[in-house]
Amino acid sequence: MDAGELRVTDAGPALAAEIETAVRATPGVRSVYRSGSLISNLLRAGAAALGGRQEDEPLVSVAPVGDGIAVEVSIGVDSDARSADALRAVHAAVDAVLETRGLRPDSITLTVVHVQSAEAAPAG
Repeated sequence: MDAGELRVTDAGPALAAEIETAVRATPGVRSVYRSGSLISNLLRAGAAALGGRQEDEPLVSVAPVGDGIAVEVSIGVDSDARSADALRAVHAAVDAVLETRGLRPDSITLTVVHVQSAEAAPAG
């Protein structure tokens, strides 16, 4: 499948959900946050309020770019995990998902937006 097929088949949400699942399973990752700028997140919130978006949409952003896929992921990491190690592992997880689907990454943008201490973790 190439990026054009991703657009035509509307497989983007399924791919984003699969990537999100892989990212959440990555050691050191505590949570996944909605990617994008403040403006784009405000626009998404407005669309959701107007019924134009479902709340269960994946937090990961995927978009066809030429013959590749651009992926954007924002994560929270455990305070006892090294952010650089977590980012390398997440990058490998995203690459693996794209490879299993026969897709080429155009870009993979990863951001650590939160570091959560063990004390702040919910009891369970």
